[in-house]
Amino acid sequence: MGTALQAVALTKWFGEGDARTLAVNRVSFEASFGEILYIVGPSGSGKTTLLSMISGILRPNEGQVLVEGRDLWNQSDDAIAEFRLGKVGFVFQDYHLFPRLTTAENVAIPLILKQVPWDEALTRAQAFLEVVGLADKGLLPPLKLSGGEQQRVAIARAIASEPDILIFDEPTASLDGDTGRKIVSFVKEHILNAQRCIVIVTHDSRIFEYADRIMNMEDGRLTGIANGGLHEI
Repeated sequence: MGTALQAVALTKWFGEGDARTLAVNRVSFEASFGEILYIVGPSGSGKTTLLSMISGILRPNEGQVLVEGRDLWNQSDDAIAEFRLGKVGFVFQDYHLFPRLTTAENVAIPLILKQVPWDEALTRAQAFLEVVGLADKGLLPPLKLSGGEQQRVAIARAIASEPDILIFDEPTASLDGDTGRKIVSFVKEHILNAQRCIVIVTHDSRIFEYADRIMNMEDGRLTGIANGGLHEI
């Protein structure tokens, strides 16, 4: 497996002087193609801040994010925006679906942003809905779907631009235990492949069995990495 991304001594603080809070403290790790890497830890441990830095959303104060050997944050704003649009897909905890759009239109959004013509974008969006098992839901608004189905629409939207890196922020937080396990199992079986890396932030030990590796954070630091299939770290 090749390296999808590498974090080198990533550090992020907020505020200055006596009010400065260190959110992420010199965290280094690699994520590989063909694997699911979990980032776990208590609330306030720096998980979401770390996600934001490796996904091109939040600039670190120190350190590097290397993608295909290039320092992401040493590139132009346009190149960073292109990375966010094409190289990385983000699945949010609360789905972030637009209620007035159909599910197919929601999935088509990243394609529209890449200037794919509207009819072609909808056709491709429907194909990605088929990938996540929702081929018959394309004309429905999100509120007509169950929580698990809305999560799968969010996954279809995230993979519509065919990203190399797919990032999930607490994907099971709004789901019951059985639905959450089914979603992550589906992701591992149908969405993960040899050309894609999946990073999941979670505190849900019920889905640890689906991870290839589990990275634990506390107080902004990396405190350990274990193999997946564990229920405790």
